[in-house]
Amino acid sequence: LELMGSTIDDAAGEAFDKVASILGLGYPGGPVIDKLARTGNPKAVDFPRSLLKGQSLDFSFSGLKTAVLYHVNGVPGARRKPNQQEVGLENLSESGIADIAASFQAAVVDVLKIKLRRAAKIVAPRSLVIGGGVSANTALRQMVTDLADELGCTLRLPALKYCQDNAAMIAGVGYHYLKAGLISGLDLDARATVSR
Repeated sequence: LELMGSTIDDAAGEAFDKVASILGLGYPGGPVIDKLARTGNPKAVDFPRSLLKGQSLDFSFSGLKTAVLYHVNGVPGARRKPNQQEVGLENLSESGIADIAASFQAAVVDVLKIKLRRAAKIVAPRSLVIGGGVSANTALRQMVTDLADELGCTLRLPALKYCQDNAAMIAGVGYHYLKAGLISGLDLDARATVSR
């Protein structure tokens, strides 16, 4: 395996959880945003798509999360414009929250699609494999299904029952490492990200 790109801040699933918290939707955020987004307008709010410099394959969702926060609560220190709607979650309608959820989800899926296309130009894949908790998202699943067809490659998507949390996938990999005798001592340093 060769690492071609990774998150430099918030992963997609983490961004879903944080945005759900901003919108008062509870935890875990992915399933509730996915459900709510189906009733919202994905073009209601033009949230940013962080693509980073050049043809980067890395991901950054912290700016998108902050854009949602500012959209809901206003930019700290900014003056309210005349005739501007009051900010704050308490001033949003159910349809307004659904529109924010749909617009946020569309931004995440757009970025993932662009990054997958960039990677496909480099490796000409025979298969497209999607994993992690966010792989349960219906908009993402539809996008990767369409992309695999467009690229002419096989799509490997786990069954939804295996997509709920990365912990199950990490434990599965850990089982295979343990079985192969690849273990670390208790003095192993914990690191939040993969080193390149």
